[in-house]
This record gives sequence, C-alpha cells and structure tokens, in this order.
Amino acid sequence: MPDQEQPPHKTSPQDRQPGQPQDGHNPYLLPLLLIAFTVYYLTNFALVDGPEQISYSQFVEEVSTNRVESVLIKGRDVRGSYQGGAGVEGRSSYDFRVTIPELEGERLLLLLEEHDVTVDVRADQAPYWQQLLFGFLPWLLIIGLFIWSSRALRRSLGGGVGGGGVYGFGRSRARRQAPDADGPRFDDVANLESAKADLWEVVDYLKDPERYSELGAKMPKGVLMMGAPGTGKTLLAKAVAVEAGVPFFSVSGSEFIEMFVGVGASRVRDMFLTARKEAPALIFIDEIDSVGRVRGTGIGGGNDEREQTLNQVLAEMDGFDPGEPIVVLAATNRPDVLDPALLRPGRFDRKVVLDMPQRKARAEILAVHSRGKPVAEDVDLDEVAATTVGFSGADLANLVNEAALAAARNRRKIIIREDFVAARDKVLMGDPRADLLNPSERERVACHEAGHAIAAWFQEGTDPLEKVSIVPRGRALGMTEQIPEEDRHNIDEDFLRSRLVIMLAGRGAEKLRFDNVSTGAADDLKQATRLAYRMISQWGMAEELGPVGYSVGDEHPFLGRELAGPREFGEDTARRIDEEVRSCLFRAETAAAELLAQHRGELDALVDALLKQETLSRDEVAQLFERATPAPVTREYGR
Repeated sequence: MPDQEQPPHKTSPQDRQPGQPQDGHNPYLLPLLLIAFTVYYLTNFALVDGPEQISYSQFVEEVSTNRVESVLIKGRDVRGSYQGGAGVEGRSSYDFRVTIPELEGERLLLLLEEHDVTVDVRADQAPYWQQLLFGFLPWLLIIGLFIWSSRALRRSLGGGVGGGGVYGFGRSRARRQAPDADGPRFDDVANLESAKADLWEVVDYLKDPERYSELGAKMPKGVLMMGAPGTGKTLLAKAVAVEAGVPFFSVSGSEFIEMFVGVGASRVRDMFLTARKEAPALIFIDEIDSVGRVRGTGIGGGNDEREQTLNQVLAEMDGFDPGEPIVVLAATNRPDVLDPALLRPGRFDRKVVLDMPQRKARAEILAVHSRGKPVAEDVDLDEVAATTVGFSGADLANLVNEAALAAARNRRKIIIREDFVAARDKVLMGDPRADLLNPSERERVACHEAGHAIAAWFQEGTDPLEKVSIVPRGRALGMTEQIPEEDRHNIDEDFLRSRLVIMLAGRGAEKLRFDNVSTGAADDLKQATRLAYRMISQWGMAEELGPVGYSVGDEHPFLGRELAGPREFGEDTARRIDEEVRSCLFRAETAAAELLAQHRGELDALVDALLKQETLSRDEVAQLFERATPAPVTREYGR
C-alpha cells in the first residue's frame, strides 16, 4: 500500500527555534514603523504652527512700505518680523517666511538696505535634531537589516530537531512523531502479512524491552525493508511506530548530504543522540541507498561526503548498547547497490522483503482505497484486481483516484465499472489522442494490432487476449492487451517462444497484407531482441551453448563497476550468442508468418472490424472469429 498523506505539521511553542518569530510576526517591524512615523511627523507636522508662508511679491511690497523690521536669511529661505511684531531681536519666532528666487539675492539686499531692515545671515543647515536623526537613521536601518537577515539565515540553516541557528547547521533534519500521534496501524495495511509478522516482534520489543533483556535476547539493531516503489515501506514503518507507541524519527537519506563536508556525519550523530535521549524510540531512514551505496565506485572514486555519512551511520549502529531499546528501520528499492558493511550482522540484521501484491491482496488494497467513495454495486473489485497484474499499492491508489475523476468528468454521482476500465487504460497507456492517424495509417495500425491479436488468440499456452484497439494512447498508436489468468513467477521456454511470435506477428501481418513493413514495429523488435538475448545468454535456452549463463545486458548500478568488470566470455562465444539470437528470432518470425497465413480470413475480418469500431473486447473478437470461420475456434473461449 502506498504511504498515506500526513496532515501538515503544526509547530508548537516548544518546537520553535530560539529567536524564531511566532505566527510569522517580525519583531523588527514595529520599531521600523515607529521610526518612519517619527520622521514623517517631524518633517511634515512639527512646523505647522510656525511663521506664515507668504509670496515673494507680497514680501517685496511689505519691505517697500517699511512694514518689515528684521529678516533672517538662510540660503533661499527668509524669515522676518513686522514692525512691532513678535520677531524682535532676541526672540526665536518670526511673523512670516518666504522663499526667494535664486537670481534675486543682490537686488534683495539693496532693497533691504534702502528700507533700513535689519538683516541676519546664517549658514543653511538643518536643526540639530534633524542632523542627528538623518545621521543615525541609515545606520539603524543597516543594523536592523543585518540582524533580520542573520535571524533568517539562522532559521534556514537550523536543524529540524534541536535547532540552534547557524550553529545548528549540522543538526538532524529528522521529523519527530509523538508516541500518541494518530497514524496507520497494522490493520490499516492491506497485504504484507509476512512483513507484518516479521515486524511485530520489533513492536513487542519496543513495548517491553525488559522482558527480552531478562532472557538475554538481543533485538536486531536494524531492519532493512526491501521492495519495489509503492509497495508500502514507509507506511509500514509508520505503522510499527504507532503500534509500539514510541517516538518516531523519520528522515530521507538525501537529507544528510550537503555541499559542506562533514555536515552529513554531524546530522547522523545528532539524530542518534536525540533518539537515545527519548529511548525507546524508532528511527526510520527512507531511501537509504542515497547514502549507503557501495564505497569507492564510479569514475574517480566515491563521494567523500557520502562516504563519511555512511561511515558515521555504521559507527553509530556499532555504538548501540545491546540492551538499548532503539531500532533503526531503513527502506530501499535498490538493495543490490548497498554497501556490504551495512548488511552484515550487527547492523541491519533482519531483511524484510515487500513483494508486489497478488490478486487477493490487490482486491483488499482496492477495497481500502474505495472506502468513503460512492462505488456502484456492479463494480467487482476482484475483477478489477485480476486486470491489474503488476500494479503496486501506489498504482492501485492512483487507479481508484482516476476512476473517481472519470466519474466526475462525466457528471455521475457514483463510480461505475466503465470508470475503472477507463482509469486502468489511462494509467497503463495514457489519455487517448483522437484523430491522430490519417486513413492509410489507421489501416496499417489496424493490420499491425490484428497480427498481434491473431498470434495471441490462436497460440496455445499464452495469456488470454483481453482487448485490441487502434485508439492512440500516450506514445503507442495501438494496443493489444493480454491479461494472465493468474500471477506468474516462473516462466517456461514454450511461453517465451510464443511471446516472441506474438511480438513479431504485427510486423508479419503488415508484410502479408501490404507486402512491406513500417517503422511501427521498432519497439516490438527491440523487446523481442532483448528477450531473445536473455533466453540464449542468461537462461540457457540454446542447445548449442548449453547450460551456461553469460552477463549480457546486465544492469550495473555504477559505471565504475561495469568498466572494471571483465567480460566472462570471448569473441567466439559472443559470435555464437549473436547467431543463436538471430536464429531464434528468425524461427519466431517464420512461425508468425505461417500462423497469419493460416488465419488470413480472421486477420482481414479483424482489420475491418477495428477500422469500424476502433476497440474490440475479447467477447467481440470471439464472435467475429466464429462468423469468419465455418469451423469452431480451436482455442478455448477467452484464451
């Protein structure tokens, strides 16, 4: 089952870092607003009750009529007092103020002298309070900005557990889940019965560690959960923590790695230290292969920071007290790339394999994800499970969601069977792309898919034909779908050779009907060649080569390992492998051509039906073949 989405984390007052503002409040906002308001008030309202502002023409008229007694000149600003007014010598207030033009200075002085006006000239400078304010204000702003940016940097570099600002850059980023937090339990995890049985002993140990220590039993320090993506590794880890009722620290392996050397190791130390303080506790490291890969591989050696982080993980697990109630769970979908030091006894002692769900398990998972959704009574989840071979829990969750979206698009109140069918086709192949093909291309695609369908229908020992369609979806121009009657884990040689015939039958049908081939068979040829190489070189299905397995086409996790690994066979063996593969494919092509020639009538009828209807189910194909041939079909219905 896929991981369930967790509610957003709410930071409690105890979880906040020192200096971190609460509820998004900036502690420097209010002082800055007060400073700005003070400046605005002093520059705009402090002189409201000062001298009256008059025009320059009025000022000249007042001087000419001998009404002005004295003036104070500061640059272009002039303040003056009337005869017998408030601005006599020794007082600080004036009766009026005026701004003089730039070119009137000499003329104004002559006018003032002529009318016996007392003139006082001073340097044009702001008051002391303004000089102080505007002198210190930029520095205050710079200091405030520096403090704010420092706090922001501290919060961004601080660790998830413990915090500590810039000094907490090496603190662990592990997310802590309280022991009493709501979450999935084992009953909410469908399938995975074997994995739950293995992990239940861990739950029991975390609940009562003294019972085990009294008997001298040592619980495994680490449990490695291995499985394909979407099989429920993270969900199962959360369920273990909820069932045990202990603090749960979860972190992704990639969160240990930073550009600074030593940060990953520091975070590992801090995470284990925090877990020891709250023991019994559970540590969960997701995607551990991001830090636990084999050391010293790849061109130029390994990554020093990643290797230091791995070394610290190994050291911390070695430092566990045998009776210390701490268990480390780790999850990966690439166990083949892990360093052997991680897998030895004393580190990850126990391995839990999470397989892809089988048919019964898929039905249970579909039932879990269908809870609370208005599903129609005619929807058989067991039938849906039968058509979803190879789906993981995450795929099944996505399938149910796509079915609900399809029902909503069609304005329905309930989810019907057709919605699940459409959702499955969309998950596997993508959305349909109507009107992509022109008439000639439609006929060739119909012939190609009909060839696949003929080979799948009239061959024994193959998976039953489910559907054939020429509706383009995703990158495919058509689709021939086969659904196995049961989950298969071991495949015999006859089935594989029949599979090769089906792959090459589409190209053979084009050659039979049009006397040439097209590029539409490119993917079929690629898959057939890859399968033939595995049959001949890895699975020993060639009489001439015998029971020998050669590493041809192996996927290597590291380029360095592939470059360093010697080839296990010589040039002559490589030539013989190529010849055997070519011979195997030629035989499959010949068998496909003979089968299509034998059923040419059914092939033409199926092509015509596909051009009219575009999609045919297995029941419609069976009816079509019954009408096309007077003799009964040699294959059981549905096969």
